[in-house]
Amino acid sequence: QDGLKQCLAEFRQQLTWVERLDVTLGPVTDPVSQSASTSDAVDPENDFQREMSFYRQAQAAVLEALPRLRKLQVPTRRPDDYFAEMAKSDQQMQKIRQKLKSKQEAMERSEKAKQLRAMRKYGKKVQVEILQKRQKEKKNMLNAVKKYQKGLSDKLDFLDEEQTPSQGNKKGNPSQRTKKGPNAKRRYKNQKFGFGGKKKGSKWNTKESFNDISSFQSKVAHNKGPGKGGRGGKGGKKALN
Repeated sequence: QDGLKQCLAEFRQQLTWVERLDVTLGPVTDPVSQSASTSDAVDPENDFQREMSFYRQAQAAVLEALPRLRKLQVPTRRPDDYFAEMAKSDQQMQKIRQKLKSKQEAMERSEKAKQLRAMRKYGKKVQVEILQKRQKEKKNMLNAVKKYQKGLSDKLDFLDEEQTPSQGNKKGNPSQRTKKGPNAKRRYKNQKFGFGGKKKGSKWNTKESFNDISSFQSKVAHNKGPGKGGRGGKGGKKALN
C-alpha cells in the first residue's frame, strides 16, 4: 500500500478541474421509480437495463458538469460559423468520388450490354421463327405440287396465292383477306408471253386447219400482188428473191 501511494504521488498532477474535466457520479434518479439505481440492482445479462444505467450515469454527469462550465464561462455549444477540418484530405475524397463514379459507369455499361444481349436474343428468336415459317410454307407448296403431279389432287389453289402470309398485306387474318387479281407486272407479262400452258406443238396443223382455205390468197402466194413484178415485170428474180 505504501508503494502504491508513492507511485500515485509521483505521476499525479495537481491541476484545476477545468483542465481535467473529470466527473465521477452515480446514475441519475430514475423518473419512474423515483430512486437512484445502484450497480447491484442492474442485471448484467439484461442489455436494455445495462444500457439504461449507462445512459442515466452519463446524464447525471452532464447535469453536474454543465453548470460548472457555465460558471467558469466555458462555451459548451458550437457556433454557427464553426469550421471543422475533415479527417480525410481533399485528395483522398476526390479519389473516392472518382472510384464511385467509375463504379457507377461500369454498372451502367453492364446494364446496357445486358439489354443489348436480350434484344439480340429476341431478334434472333424472331428471325428463326420467320425462317421456320417460310420453310414450312415451302414444304406445303412442294407437297401440293407433288400431289397434283401424281394425280392425287386436282386443285391448283396454291398457284393462286400471289402473296404468302409473311409478305404482302399484313392487316387482318389470312381468312379475312380477299383474293385480288394479278398486279400490273403480272398482267404485262401475261399480255407479252401468254398465260402459260402447253406450247410445244401449238402451231401444228390439224384436220380442220388443213381443210380451212378461207384465209388463202393466191396473189400473195404466187407473188403477183400490187407492186411486185412477175417473171416479165421489172422485179424479175430480185422480187422473187
